[in-house]
Amino acid sequence: MTPSVQRRRAPLVRRVVGLVFYSLPHPVRRRIVRIATPTYTLGSVVLVMDEAREHLLMLRQPPGRRWTLPAGLLNRREQPVEGARRELAEETGIEADLDELVPGVPCAVVHTSGRWVDNVFRLVRDPATTQVIVDGHEVWDAAWYPVGALPEMTRATARLLSHYGLGPQA
Repeated sequence: MTPSVQRRRAPLVRRVVGLVFYSLPHPVRRRIVRIATPTYTLGSVVLVMDEAREHLLMLRQPPGRRWTLPAGLLNRREQPVEGARRELAEETGIEADLDELVPGVPCAVVHTSGRWVDNVFRLVRDPATTQVIVDGHEVWDAAWYPVGALPEMTRATARLLSHYGLGPQA
């Protein structure tokens, strides 16, 4: 774990549900999400970068070894910017005002093969002074990476970043 990252303990129910959910095969997990959500799953993603856009905050989440971005599904009737703010705080401990979360260009990326839509927001933070806190359950680790040397990431993350001229598919 990166030295500047602190760990907080997730609530017991969340840990148990997470353990059960992530122990299921991927097709079963995907089916559960699709049954419980609308036809297209809506989520919010936050690109947390420094002012010069030279470093990007990335997260390592279960069940894999690859890296992702702070993101999550929207609750019913939740606005995308509110979902982005909530997920960012839950996954990284970073609190942001709604006006700090600037829509990306493009502001939404539609994944037709997976039937989900990512609402993308940008947030400027200084890696040297930003304290990142992960719970060790939903997020295993967090780190700032130079945009020219990003770690191995999930296919979905690589595809999303390519829309912004970042990552291996840019």
